[in-house]
Amino acid sequence: MSKEKKINENPFVYEGYEGPEYFCDRTEETETVIADLRNGRNLTLVSPRKIGKTGLIHHVFHTIKSQQKDAVCIYVDIFHTQNQHDFVTTLGKAIVSERLLDSRGAMEKVLSFFSSWRPTVSLDPLTGSPTVSVSIERSADDMTLKSIFDYLKGSGKEVYVAIDEFQTIADYPEKGTEALLRSYLQFMHNVHFIFSGSRQHLMYEIFFSPKRPFYNSTSMMSLEPLHEEIYYAFASRMFQEKEGSFSAEVFHELYGLFEGHTWYMQTVLNRLYDCHCHVTDFAQVSEAIDDVLKRKRDLYDSFQMFLTNNQFDLLKAIACERRVEQPLSGEFISKYHLGSASSVKRALQRLTEKEIVYHARQGYVVYDKFADLWLRRMFGL
Repeated sequence: MSKEKKINENPFVYEGYEGPEYFCDRTEETETVIADLRNGRNLTLVSPRKIGKTGLIHHVFHTIKSQQKDAVCIYVDIFHTQNQHDFVTTLGKAIVSERLLDSRGAMEKVLSFFSSWRPTVSLDPLTGSPTVSVSIERSADDMTLKSIFDYLKGSGKEVYVAIDEFQTIADYPEKGTEALLRSYLQFMHNVHFIFSGSRQHLMYEIFFSPKRPFYNSTSMMSLEPLHEEIYYAFASRMFQEKEGSFSAEVFHELYGLFEGHTWYMQTVLNRLYDCHCHVTDFAQVSEAIDDVLKRKRDLYDSFQMFLTNNQFDLLKAIACERRVEQPLSGEFISKYHLGSASSVKRALQRLTEKEIVYHARQGYVVYDKFADLWLRRMFGL
Protein backbone atom coordinates (compact mmCIF):
# COMPACT_ATOMS: atom_id res chain seq x y z
CA MET A 1 0.00 0.00 0.00
CA SER A 2 1.35 3.43 -0.89
CA LYS A 3 1.51 5.83 1.98
CA GLU A 4 -0.28 9.14 1.69
CA LYS A 5 2.10 11.91 0.78
CA LYS A 6 2.68 14.40 3.56
CA ILE A 7 2.50 18.15 3.03
CA ASN A 8 5.96 19.64 2.42
CA GLU A 9 7.63 16.24 2.65
CA ASN A 10 10.89 16.06 0.74
CA PRO A 11 10.46 13.46 -2.04
CA PHE A 12 14.19 12.91 -2.56
CA VAL A 13 14.78 10.08 -0.11
CA TYR A 14 18.41 9.02 0.32
CA GLU A 15 18.12 6.74 3.34
CA GLY A 16 15.71 3.82 3.48
CA TYR A 17 12.63 3.17 1.35
CA GLU A 18 9.52 5.34 1.71
CA GLY A 19 7.23 3.80 -0.90
CA PRO A 20 6.83 3.60 -4.69
CA GLU A 21 5.93 7.29 -5.13
CA TYR A 22 9.46 8.21 -4.03
CA PHE A 23 11.16 5.43 -5.97
CA CYS A 24 12.46 6.24 -9.43
CA ASP A 25 12.07 3.71 -12.25
CA ARG A 26 13.84 0.31 -11.94
CA THR A 27 10.70 -1.11 -13.61
CA GLU A 28 12.61 -3.62 -15.73
CA GLU A 29 14.88 -4.66 -12.86
CA THR A 30 11.91 -5.09 -10.51
CA GLU A 31 10.09 -7.31 -13.00
CA THR A 32 13.22 -9.38 -13.63
CA VAL A 33 13.90 -9.95 -9.92
CA ILE A 34 10.29 -10.95 -9.19
CA ALA A 35 10.16 -13.27 -12.22
CA ASP A 36 13.38 -15.00 -11.12
CA LEU A 37 12.18 -15.51 -7.55
CA ARG A 38 8.72 -16.74 -8.48
CA ASN A 39 10.14 -19.23 -10.93
CA GLY A 40 12.46 -20.81 -8.39
CA ARG A 41 15.61 -18.94 -9.37
CA ASN A 42 17.48 -17.43 -6.45
CA LEU A 43 19.22 -14.20 -7.42
CA THR A 44 22.63 -12.65 -6.86
CA LEU A 45 22.55 -8.85 -7.10
CA VAL A 46 25.91 -7.11 -7.43
CA SER A 47 26.73 -3.42 -7.60
CA PRO A 48 28.99 -0.85 -5.95
CA ARG A 49 27.52 0.85 -2.90
CA LYS A 50 25.25 3.87 -3.39
CA ILE A 51 23.83 2.69 -6.74
CA GLY A 52 20.49 1.71 -5.18
CA LYS A 53 20.45 -2.06 -4.72
CA THR A 54 18.99 -1.91 -1.19
CA GLY A 55 16.24 0.41 -2.38
CA LEU A 56 15.51 -1.98 -5.25
CA ILE A 57 15.21 -4.91 -2.83
CA HIS A 58 12.72 -3.03 -0.65
CA HIS A 59 10.77 -1.95 -3.75
CA VAL A 60 10.66 -5.57 -4.94
CA PHE A 61 9.38 -6.64 -1.52
CA HIS A 62 6.76 -3.88 -1.52
CA THR A 63 5.58 -5.01 -4.97
CA ILE A 64 5.47 -8.68 -3.95
CA LYS A 65 3.43 -7.89 -0.83
CA SER A 66 0.98 -5.80 -2.84
CA GLN A 67 0.45 -8.71 -5.25
CA GLN A 68 0.74 -11.62 -2.80
CA LYS A 69 -0.89 -10.72 0.52
CA ASP A 70 0.38 -13.76 2.46
CA ALA A 71 3.98 -13.44 1.32
CA VAL A 72 6.65 -13.04 4.00
CA CYS A 73 9.53 -10.73 3.04
CA ILE A 74 12.64 -10.63 5.23
CA TYR A 75 15.54 -8.25 4.71
CA VAL A 76 18.78 -8.65 6.65
CA ASP A 77 22.02 -6.70 6.32
CA ILE A 78 25.04 -8.69 7.53
CA PHE A 79 27.69 -6.04 6.80
CA HIS A 80 28.57 -5.63 10.50
CA THR A 81 28.63 -9.34 11.34
CA GLN A 82 32.04 -10.83 12.10
CA ASN A 83 31.38 -14.55 12.45
CA GLN A 84 28.80 -17.28 12.01
CA HIS A 85 27.24 -16.62 15.42
CA ASP A 86 26.63 -12.96 14.50
CA PHE A 87 25.08 -14.11 11.24
CA VAL A 88 22.73 -16.58 12.92
CA THR A 89 21.69 -14.02 15.55
CA THR A 90 21.10 -11.28 12.96
CA LEU A 91 19.09 -13.56 10.68
CA GLY A 92 17.12 -14.97 13.61
CA LYS A 93 16.22 -11.52 14.90
CA ALA A 94 15.10 -10.38 11.44
CA ILE A 95 12.84 -13.42 11.02
CA VAL A 96 11.30 -13.13 14.47
CA SER A 97 10.75 -9.37 14.04
CA GLU A 98 9.06 -9.78 10.66
CA ARG A 99 6.76 -12.57 11.80
CA LEU A 100 5.74 -10.71 14.97
CA LEU A 101 4.38 -7.90 12.84
CA ASP A 102 1.99 -10.22 10.98
CA SER A 103 -0.60 -11.11 13.60
CA ARG A 104 -1.04 -12.26 17.17
CA GLY A 105 -1.34 -15.86 15.94
CA ALA A 106 1.96 -15.57 14.10
CA MET A 107 3.53 -14.02 17.20
CA GLU A 108 2.50 -16.93 19.43
CA LYS A 109 3.65 -19.46 16.84
CA VAL A 110 7.07 -17.94 16.31
CA LEU A 111 7.70 -17.43 20.03
CA SER A 112 6.74 -21.04 20.65
CA PHE A 113 8.90 -22.38 17.82
CA PHE A 114 11.97 -20.40 18.86
CA SER A 115 11.47 -20.59 22.60
CA SER A 116 14.99 -21.99 23.08
CA TRP A 117 16.38 -18.70 21.72
CA ARG A 118 14.86 -16.82 24.63
CA PRO A 119 13.37 -14.10 22.39
CA THR A 120 12.38 -10.93 24.26
CA VAL A 121 9.70 -8.62 22.90
CA SER A 122 9.37 -5.02 24.08
CA LEU A 123 7.65 -1.88 22.81
CA ASP A 124 9.60 1.02 21.40
CA PRO A 125 8.81 3.95 23.75
CA LEU A 126 8.63 6.41 20.84
CA THR A 127 6.79 4.45 18.13
CA GLY A 128 4.97 1.80 20.17
CA SER A 129 6.15 -0.84 17.69
CA PRO A 130 7.41 -4.19 18.98
CA THR A 131 11.18 -4.63 19.08
CA VAL A 132 12.91 -7.97 19.48
CA SER A 133 16.12 -9.24 20.99
CA VAL A 134 17.24 -12.86 20.84
CA SER A 135 19.79 -14.84 22.81
CA ILE A 136 21.39 -17.78 21.04
CA GLU A 137 24.03 -20.09 22.49
CA ARG A 138 27.24 -20.02 20.46
CA SER A 139 27.60 -23.79 20.73
CA ALA A 140 24.23 -24.21 19.02
CA ASP A 141 24.84 -22.10 15.89
CA ASP A 142 24.60 -24.98 13.40
CA MET A 143 21.41 -26.39 14.91
CA THR A 144 19.92 -22.91 15.26
CA LEU A 145 20.57 -22.18 11.58
CA LYS A 146 18.90 -25.46 10.71
CA SER A 147 15.90 -24.58 12.88
CA ILE A 148 15.60 -21.19 11.14
CA PHE A 149 15.34 -22.79 7.73
CA ASP A 150 13.10 -25.60 9.01
CA TYR A 151 10.73 -22.91 10.33
CA LEU A 152 10.70 -21.04 7.01
CA LYS A 153 10.26 -24.25 5.04
CA GLY A 154 7.35 -25.36 7.22
CA SER A 155 5.66 -21.95 7.43
CA GLY A 156 3.13 -22.76 4.71
CA LYS A 157 3.88 -19.40 3.05
CA GLU A 158 5.95 -18.10 0.19
CA VAL A 159 8.98 -16.56 1.87
CA TYR A 160 11.41 -14.10 0.30
CA VAL A 161 14.73 -13.49 2.06
CA ALA A 162 17.28 -10.84 1.05
CA ILE A 163 20.74 -11.11 2.59
CA ASP A 164 22.56 -7.85 1.91
CA GLU A 165 26.37 -7.56 1.83
CA PHE A 166 26.48 -11.33 1.50
CA GLN A 167 30.20 -11.33 0.68
CA THR A 168 30.82 -10.68 4.39
CA ILE A 169 30.55 -14.43 5.07
CA ALA A 170 33.79 -14.94 3.12
CA ASP A 171 35.64 -13.20 5.97
CA TYR A 172 34.17 -15.31 8.78
CA PRO A 173 36.72 -17.36 10.74
CA GLU A 174 34.43 -20.40 10.28
CA LYS A 175 35.20 -21.56 6.76
CA GLY A 176 32.21 -23.87 6.46
CA THR A 177 29.46 -21.23 6.59
CA GLU A 178 28.92 -21.16 2.81
CA ALA A 179 28.64 -24.94 2.58
CA LEU A 180 26.27 -25.05 5.56
CA LEU A 181 23.99 -22.43 4.05
CA ARG A 182 24.01 -24.08 0.64
CA SER A 183 23.10 -27.46 2.15
CA TYR A 184 19.94 -25.97 3.70
CA LEU A 185 18.92 -23.63 0.88
CA GLN A 186 18.85 -26.03 -2.05
CA PHE A 187 15.78 -27.95 -0.81
CA MET A 188 13.56 -25.02 0.22
CA HIS A 189 11.09 -24.65 -2.64
CA ASN A 190 8.86 -22.11 -0.89
CA VAL A 191 11.75 -19.91 0.26
CA HIS A 192 13.38 -17.61 -2.29
CA PHE A 193 16.66 -15.76 -1.80
CA ILE A 194 18.34 -12.58 -2.96
CA PHE A 195 22.06 -12.45 -2.21
CA SER A 196 23.28 -8.89 -2.71
CA GLY A 197 26.75 -7.47 -2.30
CA SER A 198 29.00 -4.54 -3.11
CA ARG A 199 32.46 -6.12 -3.07
CA GLN A 200 32.26 -7.39 -6.60
CA HIS A 201 35.36 -9.57 -6.72
CA LEU A 202 34.27 -11.48 -3.60
CA MET A 203 30.69 -11.91 -4.83
CA TYR A 204 31.89 -13.23 -8.18
CA GLU A 205 34.28 -15.60 -6.44
CA ILE A 206 31.53 -16.96 -4.19
CA PHE A 207 29.09 -17.57 -7.04
CA PHE A 208 31.38 -18.20 -10.05
CA SER A 209 34.24 -20.27 -8.64
CA PRO A 210 33.78 -24.04 -9.18
CA LYS A 211 35.48 -24.58 -5.81
CA ARG A 212 32.74 -22.73 -3.86
CA PRO A 213 29.43 -24.26 -2.63
CA PHE A 214 27.27 -21.59 -4.31
CA TYR A 215 28.87 -22.10 -7.74
CA ASN A 216 26.31 -21.44 -10.53
CA SER A 217 23.43 -21.73 -8.06
CA THR A 218 21.72 -18.39 -8.80
CA SER A 219 20.77 -15.97 -11.52
CA MET A 220 23.03 -12.92 -11.68
CA MET A 221 22.19 -9.23 -12.00
CA SER A 222 24.51 -6.23 -12.03
CA LEU A 223 22.79 -2.96 -11.16
CA GLU A 224 23.66 0.05 -13.29
CA PRO A 225 22.94 3.75 -12.59
CA LEU A 226 19.50 5.05 -13.52
CA HIS A 227 19.13 6.35 -17.08
CA GLU A 228 19.61 10.10 -17.07
CA GLU A 229 16.43 10.88 -19.03
CA ILE A 230 14.25 8.83 -16.69
CA TYR A 231 15.91 10.25 -13.60
CA TYR A 232 15.50 13.81 -14.87
CA ALA A 233 11.80 13.24 -15.60
CA PHE A 234 11.36 12.06 -12.00
CA ALA A 235 13.27 15.00 -10.49
CA SER A 236 11.54 17.55 -12.72
CA ARG A 237 8.10 16.19 -11.81
CA MET A 238 8.85 16.48 -8.09
CA PHE A 239 9.81 20.13 -8.47
CA GLN A 240 6.78 20.83 -10.67
CA GLU A 241 4.52 19.39 -7.97
CA LYS A 242 5.60 22.25 -5.69
CA GLU A 243 5.17 24.69 -8.58
CA GLY A 244 8.89 24.82 -9.23
CA SER A 245 11.25 23.76 -12.00
CA PHE A 246 14.59 22.09 -12.59
CA SER A 247 16.82 22.97 -15.52
CA ALA A 248 17.66 20.03 -17.79
CA GLU A 249 21.14 21.47 -18.34
CA VAL A 250 21.84 21.73 -14.62
CA PHE A 251 20.57 18.20 -14.04
CA HIS A 252 22.81 16.91 -16.84
CA GLU A 253 25.84 18.47 -15.16
CA LEU A 254 24.85 17.05 -11.77
CA TYR A 255 24.32 13.59 -13.26
CA GLY A 256 27.74 13.67 -14.92
CA LEU A 257 29.44 14.81 -11.71
CA PHE A 258 28.26 11.73 -9.82
CA GLU A 259 27.92 9.42 -12.85
CA GLY A 260 24.31 8.84 -11.92
CA HIS A 261 25.03 7.14 -8.59
CA THR A 262 21.70 7.34 -6.83
CA TRP A 263 22.68 8.06 -3.21
CA TYR A 264 24.88 11.04 -4.07
CA MET A 265 22.30 12.39 -6.51
CA GLN A 266 19.49 12.03 -3.98
CA THR A 267 21.56 13.69 -1.25
CA VAL A 268 22.10 16.79 -3.40
CA LEU A 269 18.56 16.81 -4.81
CA ASN A 270 17.19 16.59 -1.27
CA ARG A 271 19.01 19.80 -0.31
CA LEU A 272 18.06 21.58 -3.54
CA TYR A 273 14.39 20.74 -2.99
CA ASP A 274 14.64 22.04 0.56
CA CYS A 275 16.27 25.35 -0.39
CA HIS A 276 14.99 26.22 -3.87
CA CYS A 277 11.77 26.26 -5.83
CA HIS A 278 13.50 26.78 -9.17
CA VAL A 279 16.92 25.26 -9.93
CA THR A 280 18.29 27.17 -12.90
CA ASP A 281 22.02 27.53 -12.23
CA PHE A 282 24.72 25.01 -11.32
CA ALA A 283 25.88 27.45 -8.64
CA GLN A 284 22.86 26.26 -6.64
CA VAL A 285 24.13 22.68 -6.95
CA SER A 286 27.63 23.74 -5.88
CA GLU A 287 26.17 25.41 -2.82
CA ALA A 288 24.30 22.23 -1.87
CA ILE A 289 27.45 20.13 -2.35
CA ASP A 290 29.46 22.59 -0.24
CA ASP A 291 26.97 22.06 2.58
CA VAL A 292 27.40 18.28 2.34
CA LEU A 293 31.19 18.48 2.31
CA LYS A 294 31.23 20.90 5.25
CA ARG A 295 29.31 18.38 7.35
CA LYS A 296 31.64 15.57 6.32
CA ARG A 297 34.83 17.57 6.84
CA ASP A 298 35.87 15.84 10.07
CA LEU A 299 35.40 12.42 8.47
CA TYR A 300 37.50 13.27 5.43
CA ASP A 301 40.14 15.07 7.49
CA SER A 302 40.70 11.76 9.29
CA PHE A 303 42.05 10.24 6.06
CA GLN A 304 45.41 11.83 6.82
CA MET A 305 45.36 10.30 10.30
CA PHE A 306 44.73 6.65 9.49
CA LEU A 307 46.37 6.41 6.05
CA THR A 308 50.12 6.28 5.48
CA ASN A 309 51.73 8.99 3.40
CA ASN A 310 52.03 6.62 0.44
CA GLN A 311 48.35 5.64 0.68
CA PHE A 312 47.16 9.23 1.00
CA ASP A 313 49.34 10.43 -1.90
CA LEU A 314 47.96 7.63 -4.10
CA LEU A 315 44.41 8.48 -3.05
CA LYS A 316 44.92 12.12 -4.03
CA ALA A 317 46.39 11.06 -7.38
CA ILE A 318 43.42 8.82 -8.17
CA ALA A 319 41.02 11.62 -7.20
CA CYS A 320 42.87 14.00 -9.50
CA GLU A 321 42.60 11.60 -12.45
CA ARG A 322 39.00 10.64 -11.54
CA ARG A 323 39.73 7.15 -12.93
CA VAL A 324 43.08 5.36 -13.29
CA GLU A 325 43.36 2.41 -15.65
CA GLN A 326 47.01 1.56 -14.94
CA PRO A 327 48.04 2.76 -11.47
CA LEU A 328 51.34 0.86 -11.67
CA SER A 329 52.42 2.47 -14.93
CA GLY A 330 55.60 4.49 -14.93
CA GLU A 331 53.79 7.47 -16.46
CA PHE A 332 51.20 7.68 -13.65
CA ILE A 333 53.74 7.09 -10.87
CA SER A 334 56.13 9.69 -12.27
CA LYS A 335 53.39 12.29 -12.83
CA TYR A 336 52.41 12.25 -9.14
CA HIS A 337 55.83 11.42 -7.65
CA LEU A 338 54.51 8.25 -5.96
CA GLY A 339 57.80 6.42 -5.47
CA SER A 340 58.40 2.82 -6.51
CA ALA A 341 55.88 0.58 -8.27
CA SER A 342 56.06 -1.89 -5.36
CA SER A 343 55.11 0.78 -2.80
CA VAL A 344 52.22 1.93 -5.03
CA LYS A 345 51.06 -1.67 -5.34
CA ARG A 346 51.02 -2.10 -1.54
CA ALA A 347 49.22 1.22 -1.06
CA LEU A 348 46.66 0.32 -3.71
CA GLN A 349 46.02 -3.04 -2.06
CA ARG A 350 45.42 -1.41 1.33
CA LEU A 351 43.12 1.29 -0.11
CA THR A 352 41.13 -1.40 -1.90
CA GLU A 353 40.87 -3.59 1.20
CA LYS A 354 39.62 -0.60 3.19
CA GLU A 355 37.10 0.11 0.41
CA ILE A 356 38.35 3.66 -0.01
CA VAL A 357 39.24 2.85 -3.62
CA TYR A 358 37.64 0.23 -5.84
CA HIS A 359 38.23 -1.18 -9.29
CA ALA A 360 35.44 -0.16 -11.66
CA ARG A 361 35.18 -1.30 -15.26
CA GLN A 362 37.31 1.52 -16.61
CA GLY A 363 39.85 1.62 -13.79
CA TYR A 364 40.39 2.50 -10.16
CA VAL A 365 38.23 5.24 -8.61
CA VAL A 366 37.66 6.76 -5.17
CA TYR A 367 34.69 4.87 -3.71
CA ASP A 368 33.04 7.82 -1.96
CA LYS A 369 32.27 10.43 -4.61
CA PHE A 370 31.88 13.17 -2.02
CA ALA A 371 35.35 12.26 -0.72
CA ASP A 372 36.59 12.43 -4.31
CA LEU A 373 35.25 15.99 -4.60
CA TRP A 374 36.65 16.97 -1.21
CA LEU A 375 40.14 15.76 -2.15
CA ARG A 376 40.15 17.69 -5.41
CA ARG A 377 38.84 20.88 -3.78
CA MET A 378 41.06 20.65 -0.71
CA PHE A 379 44.28 20.09 -2.61
CA GLY A 380 43.50 22.07 -5.75
CA LEU A 381 43.50 18.99 -7.92
